[in-house]
Order: sequence, then structure tokens, then C-alpha cells
Amino acid sequence: MDRVTIETGTHPTAAVVWLHGLGADGHDFEPMIPELNLEGIGPIRFIFPHAPVRPVTINHGMMMRAWYDILEISIDRKVDEEGIVESARLVETLLTEQIDAGISPRRIVLAGFSQGGAIAYHVGLKQTHPLAGILVLSAYLPLPESLNGPIDPESVGTPILCCHGLWDPVVPVTLGESSANQVKEAGWPLEWKTFPAPHSLHPDEVQEISRWLKKVLADESA
Repeated sequence: MDRVTIETGTHPTAAVVWLHGLGADGHDFEPMIPELNLEGIGPIRFIFPHAPVRPVTINHGMMMRAWYDILEISIDRKVDEEGIVESARLVETLLTEQIDAGISPRRIVLAGFSQGGAIAYHVGLKQTHPLAGILVLSAYLPLPESLNGPIDPESVGTPILCCHGLWDPVVPVTLGESSANQVKEAGWPLEWKTFPAPHSLHPDEVQEISRWLKKVLADESA
């Protein structure tokens, strides 16, 4: 996959795969790296992949970077399952690349904003081994019925942080919270945080993400 790769030092011992939202690209969250203040936990490889370019139905078929098509304004009612599965395969290859490069799954965080957060949910919950964490920002569970399928008992140990803006007009906070509750009820250790923000990150949210990343990536021997 086309991607932006930033390493905070030589021989990274951890990786963060961060998926952007609809219409953005891999550069979207690149400027956040210095704000996270993660210097104390060793060198990290940040991977910001570019989603494929595809027509998006609710935007009159306009071609843009998207992890899957948005078919209706009510994004949780009718979903592009084929597109979700296709993008999930692409993200799986990124995770496999990091593991093949010598980074333990327990030192890999899968993160995403909006559409990217939905894919992070979908891929992260299907792992057959625990990750360091799953970070879901202003997003929802795109295929909640997948929680009814077989779940690897080890992967349920993966910690999850969900952050959402209280004034989000794109992904309603009620949808984000109901998704988080479903995942929590299925057994995952999940933290749910809200912030006074629209469909974007609040400064306090960035600090919360920093705190959480420091916690889940703290043990280099994992």
C-alpha cells in the first residue's frame, strides 16, 4: 500500500498503523506525532496508509480516498461490506509486514479516525493474537454482526480506547457509544471518552491519546 512512514528513531521496537478518514490521506495525522510526546517509550514506526481512491455515493459518486463507499446519510444502516472487507485485507498486510519485520503484535497499535476508525475496529477485533491496542476516534463498528462470529479468546485482551466529540454531526456520538458498548459487552477492555468537539480532535483528546499510548506501549519486553 501507498503510505507515509515516520520512524522516531533507529530500529523501531513498536509500530502504530493509523488510518485516516474519508477524503483525507496518510498525511492527515502525521503532524500529531510531536504532540504525542512518546519519546520515553523507545523508537516507534508510524505508518499512515493512503486509502484507495473510489467513487463515494453520498458525494454524488465523486472520486476520493475512502476505505469503503458511504451509501446513505445514515451511515450505520446500509454499509459497503465488500469495500470494508477489501480494505481490511489491505490493513492486514500492513500488520503482517510489521510482524515480519520483527515487531511483536503486542507492540502494534491499530488506530483510525472516522472511516479509518471503523476499519480499525473491524480488523483489530478479528486478530488471532492480542495487539498493544486499538484506537478508535470519532467512529463506529461498521459490521456489528461480526461480533456474533467466532472470536479468538486471546485477542479479547487487546485494550481499546474510543474517543468521540459530543457535537459530532457526521458520526453521532450515540452511534459511537452504542458501538463501544457492544464491543465492551463482548469482552474487550474498552475505555470510552467524550470531548466538547465536532467531527475532529479536541486538544484534551490528543493528551488522552498520548496517555493511553504511553500505557499500552510501555513494556518493550512484551
